[in-house]
Order: sequence, then C-alpha cells, then structure tokens
Amino acid sequence: METTQLEGLISMLFVLGILVLLVLPSAFGIVRDRRIDRQLREAEQGHRKDQKSSSKPTEPSTATWYAEGRRSKKLVSS
Repeated sequence: METTQLEGLISMLFVLGILVLLVLPSAFGIVRDRRIDRQLREAEQGHRKDQKSSSKPTEPSTATWYAEGRRSKKLVSS
C-alpha cells in the first residue's frame, strides 16, 4: 500500500466512525421506544383480559357497606 492509499483508508475509517457515533444514539432511542411501546401494548392487553374475566359480581367492601347503611339511616330519620 502506498501512502496515498493508506491516508485514504484512514480518512474513510474516520468518516465511518463519525457516522456511527452520530447514528448510534438515535438507534438506541428507536430500540427504547419500541420496547416501551411493546410493554404498553402488553399491559393494555392484560388489562383487557382482566376486565373480561371479572364478569362475576363482586361483593361490596366493608366501607361501601357501612356508607350504604349510614345513608339509609339518614333517610329514615329525616
């Protein structure tokens, strides 16, 4: 290899290195965004499955039962 060819090779590698340094952050950002989108999609599908599977009626909590009782007592006493 002659000197001019070696200089050309070094210059080409330098330019490619700079290009990689400029493209690498955006590539990481794209990968990160896709991962977050996938996680959000999976969470949304899991939430939909939970809603469909809970078709059976649930019993009210103690706080709800207590509040309902107090409301009915107020109506009676008024």
